[in-house]
Amino acid sequence: MSKKKSRKKSNRAEAKLARQMEDTPAGLLGNLQGMLGSRRRQQFILGAVLGAAAVYVLSDEKLRAKLIRTGVGLYSGIAGGFEEMKEQMADIQAEVEAERQSAA
Repeated sequence: MSKKKSRKKSNRAEAKLARQMEDTPAGLLGNLQGMLGSRRRQQFILGAVLGAAAVYVLSDEKLRAKLIRTGVGLYSGIAGGFEEMKEQMADIQAEVEAERQSAA
């Protein structure tokens, strides 16, 4: 009889925990949508935050220079990678053409 009682208690505890989990918001910012209200308000706040971040970045000379250097470095790295790929493709095409010439 005691096993049945402990199972019932366990089932009740699990059900209570499940109800509590349904009532609590997911994650740290789960209730954020309830606080912000409508979708338009959320978009406005997001735009304001992004605008403030852009103003901060563009007004700070050192940060702006660092971002520009990083962007130029990324661009040159990507452009160099594409050039290397082009060279490899040309080498492969030349090898294939040479094999065709020798086979014929």
